[in-house]
Parts: sequence; C-alpha cells; structure tokens
Amino acid sequence: MNLSPNLRAALFMAISMAGFTINDAMTKTVIGEMSAAQVMVVRGTFATVLIGLLAWHSGVFRALGLIRRPLVAIRAIGEVGSTLCFLAALAQMPLANVSAILQALPLAVTMGAALFMNEPVGWRRWTAILVGFVGVLIIVRPGFEGFNSYALLALLCVAFCAVRDLITRRIPEHIPTLAVSFATALFVTIVGGVLVIPYGGWTPLTVTSTSFLFAAALLLIVGYQFIIMAMRVGEISFVAPFRYTALIWALLIGLFAFGEVPDTAMLIGAAIVVASGLYTLYRERHAGKTQPVIDTTTPAMAPDGV
Repeated sequence: MNLSPNLRAALFMAISMAGFTINDAMTKTVIGEMSAAQVMVVRGTFATVLIGLLAWHSGVFRALGLIRRPLVAIRAIGEVGSTLCFLAALAQMPLANVSAILQALPLAVTMGAALFMNEPVGWRRWTAILVGFVGVLIIVRPGFEGFNSYALLALLCVAFCAVRDLITRRIPEHIPTLAVSFATALFVTIVGGVLVIPYGGWTPLTVTSTSFLFAAALLLIVGYQFIIMAMRVGEISFVAPFRYTALIWALLIGLFAFGEVPDTAMLIGAAIVVASGLYTLYRERHAGKTQPVIDTTTPAMAPDGV
C-alpha cells in the first residue's frame, strides 16, 4: 500500500506521540517505587547515553562548543522545572488527565509569543486560547468535588514547557538540535542527582524498575526520531493536528494498563482543549504564517525529559 507523503507523515506523528505517551506510562509504573529525582537520574542517564550515541553518529559532538549559550541554559532550566512538575503530577493523577492538561501547551506557547515576543495574534486566536483554558479548568475543576491539587502542578508543567519552547525558538538555527537535546538531557540528569537526597534518598533498583526506565528512555528516542521523520516527509500544517493523538494513546493506556476510567468532566474539558488547539492551528494556516502552534510540533520542540 502506497501512502502519500502527508499520510506517511501523519502515521509517523502518531507513532511519535505513542512513543512519548508509553514512556509516560512506564515512568508512572515505577514512580511509586522511587522519588522523582531518582527517576530523573536513571531515565536521564539512559536518555543521555542514547542521545549521545545519536549525536556521535551524526558528528554533532564537533559542535558542542556552540551550546555554551545562556539561552540553552534557560531552556534546560525550563526542562528541569517541567520534568519535576510532570513527575509529581503523574504519580498522583490519571495518565489521561495529565495528558489532557498538557494538550494546552500549543495555546500557552501562542499566548506567550503574543505577550512576550510581540507576535501578532488576532481576536479569534485569543478567543480560542481563552476557550482552551476554560477546558483546562473543567479538567482541573478547582473548588469542586474531584479537584486534585496535583493538577496545578500539571498546569505549572505546561508553563515551564512553554518557556522551554519559546526559548528554543530563539536558539540560533546553526546549533544542532541533537546538541541541545544532549545538553538538556545531561543537565536534567545532573539536577536529579543533586536532588536525590532532598527528595528522600536512593531506593535500590530492581531489574523490573530499571528495565522500565530504560524502555522509557528508548521510547523518548523513538518519539524524537519519528517526529523528525514526520516533519521531513509531510507538510507541517497537515501533520500538526496529529500531535493530539497523544491524548487518545493516554486514554487507552490509562484504561487498559491502570484501570483509569475518565469521567465526563475530563472528557468534556479535553475535547474543548483539543478543539481550541485545532481551531488555532486552522487560523494560523489560513493566515499563511508560521506561528507558535505549528512550532510546538517541530523536531526542536520534542520533549527531552517529560
């Protein structure tokens, strides 16, 4: 069966989102056995080595001197903050709920670009952003029965990720993406090591937990590679909406792996967030401009630690 370039790219994007989401699920499986800091160390070590091998194979290490930039450091700090908040939320919340809140990231990036980078955003996209965050509030439901305070950490994770992605857009194009990812993964691992004792110390690793974290790190690389393939094969405006398949994967994995049945409020809120993101993407495509929502789907925006 011969698929068109766009359909192949859409398939690659769906595989990429599956890789990232299954990584989250495997991390959630072991997060009860050890602290978030230890997860950062173990998974980060595996990810750093794997990304390092890719970087070495691609000859990227010759350009490592280019990453000594303040922007790269700020991006790494954003990654650390998002990872800590994400792991804390993931340990205490259903996978699908965390994933649904994270789908607000493109909206947050669009808002941040308008507020802090003077990028033009019309009233239609501002409306979509506001509606999207109403959807997030429905998922979080502050002040109502079913409210989980850890959902606020998931929201904070979105804020850290938005900072990371906006900073990424400012990093010069001649600095290889793999070099930035390697530096970020290494920084996350080092910070995790520093936080191990404050977070309760080191828990002896088991074969099962180590295997899960190795597989999680490997799936990060799978997700990273397939998102690059998707961007290179298809049109970005066609491929971008398929980033929301991450929510479908999260719903299915949460249901069958953890027995998490989403409630009505979560489903309604998630639908509003996704619809707002898709409408924002449509408006950007209609305007014929490269804008933040599309940018959050490019290889440079692939998660490093989350």
